[in-house]
Amino acid sequence: MTELSLDSLRLEAKRLHRAYIAHEVWALQRLQQHPPRRAPDTLRRADFLHVIAQENGFPSWPRLKLAAETTGLDRAAKLQRLKIALFHGQTPAVEALLADTPDLADGVFGLECALYRREAVAAALARDPGLATRPLGPRTPILHLAFSRWFKAHPELEGDMLAVADLLLAHGADVNDGYPAAEGEEHLLSALYGAIGHADNMVLGRWLLDHGANPNDNESLYHATELGHHEGLRMLLEAGADPHGTNALLRAMDFHDHAAVEMLLAHGARPDDFNPDEVGGEAPWVVPALHQAARRGCDRRMVDLLLGAGADPARTWQGATAYAYARVHGNHAVAEAIEARGAATPLSREEALLARAAEGQDSPGEYIDPARLAPAYANILRETLHLPDRLPVLERLVALGLPWDLPDGMGVTPVQAAGWEGLPEVMGFFLRLKPDLSHVNGYGGTLLSTILHGAENAPDRAGRDHIGCLERALHHGVALPRREIGFAGREDIRAFLEDWAESHPGQVV
Repeated sequence: MTELSLDSLRLEAKRLHRAYIAHEVWALQRLQQHPPRRAPDTLRRADFLHVIAQENGFPSWPRLKLAAETTGLDRAAKLQRLKIALFHGQTPAVEALLADTPDLADGVFGLECALYRREAVAAALARDPGLATRPLGPRTPILHLAFSRWFKAHPELEGDMLAVADLLLAHGADVNDGYPAAEGEEHLLSALYGAIGHADNMVLGRWLLDHGANPNDNESLYHATELGHHEGLRMLLEAGADPHGTNALLRAMDFHDHAAVEMLLAHGARPDDFNPDEVGGEAPWVVPALHQAARRGCDRRMVDLLLGAGADPARTWQGATAYAYARVHGNHAVAEAIEARGAATPLSREEALLARAAEGQDSPGEYIDPARLAPAYANILRETLHLPDRLPVLERLVALGLPWDLPDGMGVTPVQAAGWEGLPEVMGFFLRLKPDLSHVNGYGGTLLSTILHGAENAPDRAGRDHIGCLERALHHGVALPRREIGFAGREDIRAFLEDWAESHPGQVV
C-alpha cells in the first residue's frame, strides 16, 4: 500500500476539481457517490476535499486531517480500513492489516470490542467505565460488537465475545441500542439486527435476546430469512417476534423457502399482510402474496401454502390482477391455481403481449406503449432478470419497447441489478443497449461498486460470476477507483482488479 500524505490528497482534490469543471464522467460520478453539501454551480475546493475524505473512509476533511495529525495519515487510513473490513466480514483484509501492524487496534475501544479482546476491554472499562455507553463514531461499543463479523472467521473466540458482551452490559450498555442507517433517519438498526441479520452471529443473537433485546425491531425477522438457515428465524419467533408488517413472508418467498414460509404463517403472518388504509393507498413496496409468488417463480407447493392461509386469488395490486400478473411473469403454477378457483381475469392488450413474451413467443411488428402499462409492470426487467434462463424473455420484452435503463424505486437500473446478481450474460445484454454508465443509484453505487457489493452480499453469490461482470464493465470503460481495489473483500476479486489496474493504468482514478 502506497503511503498516503495530506499533500497527495490535496493534489487529488485539485485534479478532481479540474476534471469536474471539464465535465469528465469519472469526476461527475465520484461527486454523485459522495454529494457535496452545496449546489453544483457553487462548489469550492473544500467540497472536493470533502469527497476525497469520504472516499478514504472519513466523514469529513477536518476529521481526516485531525486523524493524520494525531496518528499519522497512513495509520489513520489503516484504522479506517480495519473498521470497514471488520464490519463487512472481509477477513483476509483484517488479518493482513493486523499482520502488517500488530498494534493497530490497541487502545481503540470500538475495535477492541469488535475483535473480542476481553482483557483489553476489561482494562479500559476499569480505567473509564463510561466507555461502555459512549458513542465511538456512529456506533456505541455494543453496536461495534454486534455488527462485527469476526465471529464467522473465529468461532473459537465465543467465550471472549460473550465476556465482552457481559462487561459492556455490566457497565450500562443497552441491548436495544441502535444507530441510524443514514444521516437524518429516525429508524435505527438495532444490535439484534447487527448480530442476526448482518453478522449471522446466532450466539450473540441468543445472548441479546436472553438479556432483553426486543425481537420486534422492524429489521431482524426480515433479514433472518436471508441467512440460508432457520436458526435465527426460529429464535426470533420463539422470542415473540410478530411477522405482521415486516415483509418477512415475502422475503422468505424470494428464496423459495417453504419451511420458513410455514414457520411464519404458523406465527401469525398473513399472505395479504397489507391494509391500504394504514398508508393512505397502495404502497408499491408491499406486494400481495400471490403477486409475489408470480414474480419470484414460486412453485405450486408455495402457492397452495398461501391459498390455504387465506391469500385472495382475486386481489388486484398496482393495476394488475394476480392472474394477469402470473401470466405476464410466465408462472403457470400461480395462474393454474387461480384458474382452478374460478378467479381468472381477462388480459389487456399490453398484458397479452407481455404474456406471449414470457411464454417464448415473439410478436413481430407489435409494440407496447409504456404509458398504458399498469404500474405493477414498470420494473419487470429489473425485478425478474435474476430468474433462471431469463435472458431470452428479457430480449423479447425489450423488443416490445419496454424501457431498459429505468431505475427502480432505489435508483438501481437493470444493468446494475444484473451486475449485483453476478450475471455477466444478462449484464452484457444491457451493456449492448448502451445504458448510462455514469448513473449512481440511491445507495450511492456505480455499476462497478454495485458489482463489488453483490460479490460479497448477493444471496446466490457462490454460484454466480461477479468477476465476469467486472471484466465486462471494465471493458466498457468504466473507471476503476484505486480505493475499490484495496477495499475488495474477496481475494480473487482483489487480484483481478490489481491485474487490471497494472495492465490498464489509464483507467485507474
